[in-house]
Amino acid sequence: MKKLTSILVLGFALIARAADDIVIADFEGKDYGAWKADGAAFGPRPAQGTLPHQMEVSGFAGHGLVNSFYGGDKSTGTLTSPEFKIERKFITFLIGGGGWAGTTCMNLIVGTNIVRSAVGPNVVEGGSEALDPASWDVSEFAGQTARIEIVDNATGGWGHINVDQIVQSDRAPKVVAKPGTREREIVLDKKYLLFPVANGSKKAKKEIASVIVNGEVVRKFDIDMSETPDWFAQLDVSTWQGKKAVIRVEKIPEDSKALDLIATSDSLWHADEIYREPLRGQFHFSPRRGWNNDPNGMVFADGEYHLYFQHNPYGWPWGNMHWGLATSTDMVHWHEQPIAIYPHGYGDWAFSGSAVVDKNNTSGWKKGTNDLIVAAFTSTGRGECVVYSTDGGCTFTEYEGNPVVKNQGRDPRLLWHEPSKQWVMAVYDEFEGKKYIAFHTSPDLKTWTFQSRIADFFECPDIFPLGDKWILTAASSDYMIGQFDGKKFTPETPKLKGHQGRGFYAAQTFSHEPKGRVVRIGWLQIATPGMPFNQSMSIPIQLGLIATPEGPRMTWAPVKELESLRANSRNIGALTLKPGDANPLTSLRGELLEVRAEFTPGNAAEIALTIRGAKVSYDFAKQEIVVNDHRAPAPLRDGKQRLTIFVDRTALEVFASDGLTYVPMPFIAKPDDQSLEMIAVGGPAKIESLQVHVLNSAWR
Repeated sequence: MKKLTSILVLGFALIARAADDIVIADFEGKDYGAWKADGAAFGPRPAQGTLPHQMEVSGFAGHGLVNSFYGGDKSTGTLTSPEFKIERKFITFLIGGGGWAGTTCMNLIVGTNIVRSAVGPNVVEGGSEALDPASWDVSEFAGQTARIEIVDNATGGWGHINVDQIVQSDRAPKVVAKPGTREREIVLDKKYLLFPVANGSKKAKKEIASVIVNGEVVRKFDIDMSETPDWFAQLDVSTWQGKKAVIRVEKIPEDSKALDLIATSDSLWHADEIYREPLRGQFHFSPRRGWNNDPNGMVFADGEYHLYFQHNPYGWPWGNMHWGLATSTDMVHWHEQPIAIYPHGYGDWAFSGSAVVDKNNTSGWKKGTNDLIVAAFTSTGRGECVVYSTDGGCTFTEYEGNPVVKNQGRDPRLLWHEPSKQWVMAVYDEFEGKKYIAFHTSPDLKTWTFQSRIADFFECPDIFPLGDKWILTAASSDYMIGQFDGKKFTPETPKLKGHQGRGFYAAQTFSHEPKGRVVRIGWLQIATPGMPFNQSMSIPIQLGLIATPEGPRMTWAPVKELESLRANSRNIGALTLKPGDANPLTSLRGELLEVRAEFTPGNAAEIALTIRGAKVSYDFAKQEIVVNDHRAPAPLRDGKQRLTIFVDRTALEVFASDGLTYVPMPFIAKPDDQSLEMIAVGGPAKIESLQVHVLNSAWR
C-alpha cells in the first residue's frame, strides 16, 4: 500500500505542516467523531485503506481515510462535517475515486450555498487508484462559518469517492505534476487564452486541460492539442484579468510542444476570416469556433431572439457540453455572444434544455428592468437544474435548490400553461428502462411535482399549442396531435412523421415569439471537415396546422424574415415546359439561392431541377419529391405542387405540398458550379410560376 511516500513524490508536504495549520480531519480515529454519515456508502468508520473487492487505494496519509466503497460502487450516502470557522487562506486535501461532479464529490458549504467543489481524478496509477492533492483558495470567506460535505450519489463504475487529510493552511500547496502531466505558468494579460487544436487526430485519449487561478481549478476540459494545430480554440479569461494562472495538461506526450503554443490574445484566431470559410453556411447559424448540436433555450426576450445551443468551444467533435449563445432581432442575422452556461464541473456537463421568460416573477428572482429569463438544463452529474438571468440572458445564476428534478433522463422543456396557471416541465424519462416524456408542474419554477408520462418518445421533447390543438414532439420531430390540460397529454392521432429528410434533429420552438407564431429551429447535421467549426442550425421554420383527408397535419414553412436576404430576384413567369425545351434557367447563376415553383403535371412524368449540382425532382405518378435520390411523400394539393428550395454551401432545405413535406438534406455544393436547370420528363408540364432569388450572406 502506497501512503506517505506517494504524497512526498507528489510534493504535497502535509506531514511537515507549519504550526499554524489547522487540521479539519485526518480520519485516523476509530470512528467519524462529530462528522455525520448518512446512507451506507461511508460505513460506520474511516476505512483502513483498501476495502473488499476494491482496487488497491494509494496516496492517503497515515492509516485511515474516507472511502465510500463500503458495499461497492452501488452504495450511496453523504458524510458531513461539523461547522468550523474559515481561518486560513487555503483548504488543502487529498482526493481520489470517481470524477463525477455533483455526484462523487467533496463540497464546501458556506451558509446554504456550495461555494467550492472537487471530484476524484478517476484514474489508476501503477495498478492502484491514487488520491491526488488538491486545494481551494477560500480567502474570500475568511471568518465565515462553513462545513464540508462528502457526497457519493453514484451507483455505476467509479461510483465512490476517497478523501483524506483536510487541512486549513496559509501556505499555497505545491504539487509536482504526475507523469504524463505538464504545467506552464502564464499571466492572463488579455481577454482570451488560445489553445492549439487538431481536427480528428488518432490519439487514444485526448488531453485534459485545467486552468488554475489562486490554487483553484476555474476551467477544466478535454482537448485534442497539437503542436501543428488546425486552429486555435479560445477560452475567455477576462474574469481573471491580470492574474497569474497555471495551465495544467494531463495525458500530454513528454516531447509535445503544444503546451508552448498556448498564448493570450485580445482577439480570436484568424478573426478576419470568420464567416468566410469555404464550408461556412451563409444563412445557417454555426458558431465561430468549435462544435454545435442541439438548439437550447430558444426564447424571445428584451426585443431579441436568443438561440442557446449545445457547444464544445475547445474542439471540432462533440464533447465538453456548454451552452453557447447567439442573439438576433430577426432570426436571420445572428450575433454570437460569450458562452452563457459553463459546466458545473469537469464531467458534469450542461446538456440540453430550454428557457422561458418569467413575466409575472413567480420565482421571485427578478431584479432590474430586463426580462427575467429562466432556463432548465440537464446537469449530467446532478439532474434537471434551473438557472436564471437578470442581465438579458448573458449570464446565469444557479438556483440553490438544484437539482429540481432527478430522473433517468434529460432535456427539460419549460412552458407556461395559461389555462391552469402553472409551469410545466416536459422531460425525457427512461422510467423502468423504457422511453417516455414525463410531465412535472410547478407554481414557481422551483418546486416540481410529477404528474404523468407518455411513452415512445426519445430525447429533446417539445410541446406547444397550434391552433386549437397541442403538438407533442421530440428529437426525431415525429409528433402527436392532441390536447394537454397542464398535467397530461391526450393524443388524438398516432405518432405522425415529422420531417422527411436527413440530418435534422433535436428541434425546438421559440418561447414567447412576439408575433404569436410557432417557429422552430433544428440541429442540421452536416460535418465540415477541415474547418475550425462543425455542424450548424436549420433556417427558422414556421409551423402550422391544416386539414387533410387523413385528418389534421402539421406544416412547415420558411419564416418571412428570410426574404430580407434577397439580393437579385428573377420572375420567370408561367410557361409550358416540354421535354427537349431550352432550359428556362440557363441565364441564371448563384451561390446562395431560393427557388420557388408552382406546377401542374399535364402529361409529364417528372419535373426535375438541378441547382448547384443538387437534384430536386417531382414524380407525378408516385406523388413523391426526390432530393438527391432521397424520396419522400409529397401529395398534390388542389392538383398542384408548390416547391420552395433553399440552397446554401452545406445544406438543402426543400418544402413541398404547401408545407406538409419538409426535406432537409446535408449537401456540400461544388464551389465552381452555380448553375440552375429545369426540365420536364415524359411529357409537357404546366409551370404556373417560377421565381429565383439570389441571396446575400447573413454574415455580411
